[in-house]
Amino acid sequence: MLYQASSVRCSALECSAGEPVGSDLIRAEIHPMEEAEGFRALLRLDEPKYSVEQIAAKVGKHPSFVAQRLKLTDLLPVLVDAFYAGEIGVGHALLLAKLPADQQQQAFAACFKEMYNGGTKPARVLLPVRTLQFWIDSNILLVLKDAPFDKRDKELVPAAGSCVDCPKRTGHNKLLFSDLGGKLDSCTDPSCYQSKVSACVAKQIADKPQLAQISTAYGKQQEGSKVLPRNQYTAIRADKPKSKDEAQRSEYKVCKFTTEAIITEGSDVGTIHKVCANPACPVHHPKKRTSADDAKVKAEQEKQSREQAIANTTGLRVLAAVSAAVPVRLLKRDLLFVIEKLVSVMDENRIETLARQHGIRQKRDDGGIGKTLTAFVRRADEGTLSRMLVESSILLAASRGNPTTVLKDAASAYKVDTDAITIKVKQEFGAKEKAKKTAQSTVKAAKKAA
Repeated sequence: MLYQASSVRCSALECSAGEPVGSDLIRAEIHPMEEAEGFRALLRLDEPKYSVEQIAAKVGKHPSFVAQRLKLTDLLPVLVDAFYAGEIGVGHALLLAKLPADQQQQAFAACFKEMYNGGTKPARVLLPVRTLQFWIDSNILLVLKDAPFDKRDKELVPAAGSCVDCPKRTGHNKLLFSDLGGKLDSCTDPSCYQSKVSACVAKQIADKPQLAQISTAYGKQQEGSKVLPRNQYTAIRADKPKSKDEAQRSEYKVCKFTTEAIITEGSDVGTIHKVCANPACPVHHPKKRTSADDAKVKAEQEKQSREQAIANTTGLRVLAAVSAAVPVRLLKRDLLFVIEKLVSVMDENRIETLARQHGIRQKRDDGGIGKTLTAFVRRADEGTLSRMLVESSILLAASRGNPTTVLKDAASAYKVDTDAITIKVKQEFGAKEKAKKTAQSTVKAAKKAA
């Protein structure tokens, strides 16, 4: 016998001394863990000597299969017991075995989910292998091409050495990590990775003391910390803006205060970026508007709104005055025909305006103002129709051109005094504002007295 079955739990992997290992050594019912221990025992033999490739050839398997089985022997004892007990499958065990010992227990907990089925105690449900793989990819594997340190540097952390020769790097053993595909070159030891990131940051700060230290994390900084929080700097983007609007954004602009900074907290620790951290910079840290500025903006908006309201009211008054000056000349059938055609090409807002000129104030959702207006037109007399004809022409022309010019031309044709109308409208608005302020003062006085 090559080795004792009792010591390695691999009674199925027996052969005569000096004889080649054949494919008949693997029994169908053998547990993957026993299979792994058997392969491990063969590698430990002094005579004959076996390699992973030789064992794979003899048992009729791919070398990656043998390499992954061998890795099962690196499982923690508690996980080996769980594997034998059937708590996890071979797929879970293989993923766990590829991790450093200090990561296996945490990953083992991610294999399960607690579910309540009406009982007082939750049931533990084994999750699919793909779920565990996703958890490992998200929480443990670190892609080395994104690392801020030099992977070949042996002196950065002497105890860890170079990443190139590290067995915990997935790219170091492609047989073992053949299932990772494009993620071959990743670190499986977050603790070692983090120690190298910290050493890299310390080295860069020592080499360039002028580097600003910034954080990409949310939350307040500790008192006395040299690290600038997110709200005290603006990161300058290295990529070019894709549009004119983007080009106007402050993060695409460089100012005279722009300096280099290193991220020491949060994500992307160890990477160098250009930032502006000067609170006096007008480009990246513009002054915030004060309450006085807000009041000024509000007053300007109210002024514009008032002027617009005066202009609209004046326009309606001029339109009414022009309408009143229209004589009766056309027959009713002619007027009716022309008005209906004009209304048919007007938008709903213009139709509403025309209807309100004649006291029709129906809501849009009550069957349509156009339908109501049409019924009104068919009952109207020649004088009303004549006025509506001119009104419709003015409204339609205003929708296609400059409303002010159209009204001015109409007022000139019908000798309407637009200045007098404008003065009267302004007086009415002034009286309303005065009454509003008086009412507000009365309310304030009453509240103060109360």
